[in-house]
Amino acid sequence: MDTEIARGRFLSLKVRGRWEFVERTNAREIVAVIAVTPEKELILVEQYRPPVESRVIELPAGLVGDVEGDDSVEEAGGRELLEETGYRAGSLKALFKGPISAGLSTEILTIVKADDLKREHEGGGVEGEDIQVHRIPVSEVKQWLLKAPVMVDPKVFAALVFLDDD
Repeated sequence: MDTEIARGRFLSLKVRGRWEFVERTNAREIVAVIAVTPEKELILVEQYRPPVESRVIELPAGLVGDVEGDDSVEEAGGRELLEETGYRAGSLKALFKGPISAGLSTEILTIVKADDLKREHEGGGVEGEDIQVHRIPVSEVKQWLLKAPVMVDPKVFAALVFLDDD
């Protein structure tokens, strides 16, 4: 049985036996989106992340279940992709899921692939997010990431495995 040690607005610190871990209170899971434009560019986002006190390059991503109507990872992934990047996906397909940090958190991440992209606006996220959108040619993305002047979320490197299909 889990014991709650502390609770914030969005997170709960719990203990199970001798193990302490974090659990979200406002969402079921996380979704991250692999999106490649018709011009063969991988869409990435960059935003400031207070826990690491740095801007971080990431896949477009967000929570599943924190917005009414997000019944699936595909719906949440499509919403986040549009909000953060300005691109709407014609289709989204879940590729795999797993723990994001199995020793720290109960969070489960699902990676989805977005296809048939159409740009509707500039992106940038919702109020207060200050998201910068990057469109990097797939053929250059690995080198670009290795030279990035800010931190890069390792999930981006994991996503490169799925770019061979494009």
